[in-house]
Amino acid sequence: MTTTEAASSELRDLLLSRIRDVPDYPQPGVMFKDITPLLADPVAFNALVDALAGLCSRHAATKVVGLEARGFILAAPAAARARLGFVPVRKAGKLPGPTLAQGYALEYGTAEIEVHTDAFGPGDRVIVIDDVLATGGTAEAALDLIGRTGASVVGLAVLLELAVLGGRERLAPALKGVPLDALVVV
Repeated sequence: MTTTEAASSELRDLLLSRIRDVPDYPQPGVMFKDITPLLADPVAFNALVDALAGLCSRHAATKVVGLEARGFILAAPAAARARLGFVPVRKAGKLPGPTLAQGYALEYGTAEIEVHTDAFGPGDRVIVIDDVLATGGTAEAALDLIGRTGASVVGLAVLLELAVLGGRERLAPALKGVPLDALVVV
């Protein structure tokens, strides 16, 4: 599977210039990609939201899923800009009412995400948005979870893909040909 960027070089440069590297966070040896400077810059943040809303339209989505927690920050305004509904996929135990859950493995343990059982209706076309694609575990669990609701996933979009961690390759079987759009690939 090839790695492609879904942003113009001008947009890519703008977004990348506002992402700060934080060495040894949250633990030694990790280079954390901090998007808070991007969020604080109105020009960069609006350009990001416009690009994500454009992907929602391009894929003819009817709902936008944001993955906890930073995915909420990107997906909710993109959904609003595209005039679509927003659905949070949260860590287990954070949503009130009936939910569907999906467990998955992490490099340091396991985790579980949930979505409301009534989040999607018949024929919903869902785009999943998150901030960073690293190893792909959370995204893979979200794709499985959404598939169990009967909705169709029509796209996965991320601000930043860390290509060296192989998330795109891991997700290929779960995506089943659905596009994975990364605005910036490093």
